[in-house]
Amino acid sequence: MPIATVNPANGETLRTFDALDEQEIERRLAAAHRAFRHHRTTDFAQRARLMNRAADLLDEDQDEIARTMTVEMGKPVKAARAEAAKCAKAMRWYAANAERLLADEHPDDTDVEDSGASRARVHYRPLGVILAVMPWNFPLWQVMRFAAPALMAGNTGLLKHASNVPQTALYIEDLFSRAGYPEGCFQTLLIGSGAVEAVLRDPRVAAATLTGSEPAGRAVASVAGDEVKKTVLELGGSDPYVVLPSADIEKAAATAVTARVQNNGQSCIAAKRFIVHTDVYDAFAERFTAGMRALTVGDPLEESTDVGPLSSEQGRADLEELVGDALGQGATALCGGGRPEGLDRGWFHEPTVLTGITPGMRIHREETFGPVATLYRVADLDEALEVANDTPFGLSSNVWTRDQGEMDRCVRDLDAGGVFFNGMTASHPALPFGGVKRSGYGRELAGHGIREFCNATTVWYGPDSDAR
Repeated sequence: MPIATVNPANGETLRTFDALDEQEIERRLAAAHRAFRHHRTTDFAQRARLMNRAADLLDEDQDEIARTMTVEMGKPVKAARAEAAKCAKAMRWYAANAERLLADEHPDDTDVEDSGASRARVHYRPLGVILAVMPWNFPLWQVMRFAAPALMAGNTGLLKHASNVPQTALYIEDLFSRAGYPEGCFQTLLIGSGAVEAVLRDPRVAAATLTGSEPAGRAVASVAGDEVKKTVLELGGSDPYVVLPSADIEKAAATAVTARVQNNGQSCIAAKRFIVHTDVYDAFAERFTAGMRALTVGDPLEESTDVGPLSSEQGRADLEELVGDALGQGATALCGGGRPEGLDRGWFHEPTVLTGITPGMRIHREETFGPVATLYRVADLDEALEVANDTPFGLSSNVWTRDQGEMDRCVRDLDAGGVFFNGMTASHPALPFGGVKRSGYGRELAGHGIREFCNATTVWYGPDSDAR
């Protein structure tokens, strides 16, 4: 895949970039390793000053970088601005909280004595150069939720971004440079996917994190495993959105629209499968379908646009295959189902609601990356949980109910890294984010995320260690 900015709203190629050659990759690897040797010795106050300065610059650049993201991958520009603001918030959160999150841990005195020590502690140290392989769908947020904790922990970063968002990738490197980070602390590698293995195998790279497809995750994890290197993977999702009889149906349906079409429906944590109790199914389906039908599809640079194009022609073709397979096997489109009229240029797809889904349809098992929802009618909570868990993925989940017993049951039985009640899944810097099953492993954000790329070091002092 070429490294290029191609506007998905019209298919026009705006800029192309040459991939880095071996000499330049080597120069950047060496710079990252040198920078780590210094950055690891800085204190939290020094790191916080740099991170806060980068957040301030990002706020100043918000309109510019939002437009760049929209032109490169098609998200509505109002959503792109919100993404930039969210990144700045997370950067400031880690600047304020990293020292607390990585503070030494002290075992109970009884356990220390039992170990034969006079004292003991757990001390968190950075691992080194971290390689981040990142996707195009949230081209700023996906990077910052890795970069902010990694840099605050004392690591340095190498970014291999998706090939269709090169200008966003270069902006991120420039942002940290302008904030005052020393050369090599955070660098972008404009390379193709075929060059990732050599970088990951380099002994100067300590670990890797990847957000992306299951095949990409398998490839990176396989190489990292062969090299015995730590990885964190955040892969696909097919999140259930369960609606039970005690729910506020108006709110549940309105929120469902946003939960499905956020980022033009191209989000791992977007709700994709809407599982509704039969007692409220008709009321929910009517409101949800009306909301999906009312969305404005069009130019993502227009403030009035709700849904822009898919990021690529191939992405739309993949979505159309899933929809076509379902319709061909008897599913019904309550709205949408194809390409919108009047938008012949660009890679647009109508907001779509499909019902009559059966297990033999591909869309029942595969992730839909676009504004297409599947709607299921279930008889009770038992069946709702069965349908919700009938997926190879386990990223997050949404449940609408006012019954505490049902909430407790869902927390116990849903196969997911998150359970969100009476609202839609969203990531926040203070809450860990990640999944189970084929959605990956490890966690981003919160204390869990910053500690993923740290060496939890046991420090043990024998009886003769106290100064005399």
